[in-house]
Amino acid sequence: RCCIDLHQGKVKQIVGSTLTDKPGDAPVVNFESQMSSSDFARMYQRDGLTGGHVIMLGPGNQQSAMAALSAYPGGMQVGGGIDLENAMAYLEAGASHVIVTSFVFSGAELNLERLEQLVELVSRVRVRVR
Repeated sequence: RCCIDLHQGKVKQIVGSTLTDKPGDAPVVNFESQMSSSDFARMYQRDGLTGGHVIMLGPGNQQSAMAALSAYPGGMQVGGGIDLENAMAYLEAGASHVIVTSFVFSGAELNLERLEQLVELVSRVRVRVR
């Protein structure tokens, strides 16, 4: 599937194991694009690619994510920091689905109450748990 990974507002390919929350630890970047997130989204739309995702890797990516979603309404899912406060805004901006992980898991345990609250807010068919 097509994807747009965002880090510090830029489209990047990052070595996954190097992305941490530790202050001062910079991830290893394989590639940083000069194209914007919305450029990629329009390219995916033009090529008929659906079901892809926009993933926000850390803070500072909301504006770029919204730009991609609005450039390809209904064509991409969004994940990374999704919760009850922002899920609807991403769907209204054009996301087909919201992807949640940390919001509904505490360690290896599923927080069913949080999942039910999210499903009540946005509907079961628009939630992806990963």
